[in-house]
Amino acid sequence: MTTERIGLQVRTATGPGVLHRLTGVIAHQRGDISSVAIASQSTEEDRVYLEIDLPGPAEDLVLALEQLDVVHGVELVDTLKTIYGKRIIIMGGGAQVGQVAIGAISEADRHNIRGERISVDTIPLVGEQQLADAVRAVARLPRAFAIVLAGSLMGGEIEKAVREVRALGLLVVSLNMAGSVPDAADLVVTDPVQAGVMTVMAIADTAKFNVKRLQKKVF
Repeated sequence: MTTERIGLQVRTATGPGVLHRLTGVIAHQRGDISSVAIASQSTEEDRVYLEIDLPGPAEDLVLALEQLDVVHGVELVDTLKTIYGKRIIIMGGGAQVGQVAIGAISEADRHNIRGERISVDTIPLVGEQQLADAVRAVARLPRAFAIVLAGSLMGGEIEKAVREVRALGLLVVSLNMAGSVPDAADLVVTDPVQAGVMTVMAIADTAKFNVKRLQKKVF
């Protein structure tokens, strides 16, 4: 059975049990929820964004949801992957993060012009535990495909976090820095601008670069 992934934005009343009622209708329509996010619009209304793999017509699901008394409105929207695509998360020292971002954004622009969708997020962070927590949290972010660790010294708990997220399928690129993180990463690049460029190339469908085919991992 073929399914189509759709995006829905539902305006609902606030209060307990609202999400339960929405998901009940979606399950009845044989929809498989792949992502959900709730944002408070006001004290009287919430916005619930859902991405759903649906085997039947989306219009039938919209009509069924509109029958609920807690629903104020339903809108079919493009999925976030369609609009923003794959995400690269760059974290570490501010100066290095900025240089990696220059390369990543420039290269992403080249691929996005050709029909790709790649977005770049940055967060300057210092501290072993803060960075380790941030690395682990990337695995919980929707559409995240790669992390770039940009700094001059990282190891310890950050290395453990890198190995954990790599086991979950995330690509981890590290600048060539002191500490044990470069040993744990998929790819180590000395020049920060080039690190951004190579990370984009590694996840882009419109590029032929494949990290797994490299004979070495340090550049």
